[in-house]
Amino acid sequence: MKNTEICDAPCRQRRKEARPAELMAAALDLFVERGFAATKLDDVAAHAGVSKGTLYLYFASKEELFKAVIQQGILPVLDQGDEMLSQFDGDAGALLEALLLRWWELVGATHLGGIPKLMISEAGNFPEVAQFYYDNVVMRGRGLIRQVLQLGITSRQFRAMDVDTTVDVILAPQLMLAIWRYSFGPCDCGKQDPETYLRTHIDLLLNGLMVAEKKK
Repeated sequence: MKNTEICDAPCRQRRKEARPAELMAAALDLFVERGFAATKLDDVAAHAGVSKGTLYLYFASKEELFKAVIQQGILPVLDQGDEMLSQFDGDAGALLEALLLRWWELVGATHLGGIPKLMISEAGNFPEVAQFYYDNVVMRGRGLIRQVLQLGITSRQFRAMDVDTTVDVILAPQLMLAIWRYSFGPCDCGKQDPETYLRTHIDLLLNGLMVAEKKK
């Protein structure tokens, strides 16, 4: 006789354990599509296929839900960057290139790439959320790039520079590509090929940073 039971206790347990991830995925979809202010917890719950009461079992507020999206989606990428830095083998240029490409692969090219645009447009209205993002994402990302630049200068692979300003110049094109994707991308205006854009950016960047070879 065919078993008609849809889900046993272990199945229900797995479903319960997976639910926070499902809620965070639904929240990310709506945050990027509608913005933080326009996203309601009712809509997140409906998008995830659960009741609002179920959502509150895991997240007490929309701000808490947003922070969870960042903690689960972006912070592990920064952790990977820390690991790459800890394995530095002496080639500062290769490490910088790898960090920039990894960020695009895991953040910029995914739905998480819509978060920078969201922060720029809504930071003034939600300063606590913006501060959380700045402290945990922006400052950590800047710190990673700063350390690579300092390693390159110390090893005399990179020329002397204003490190903090250079960090901004390095990150700005990456952010612009992500912002463009979620601003003009939907209307196909000035379409960019991310791979060509990034390779061009990295080529210009490394050729500008490297110590020039002395002419014989």
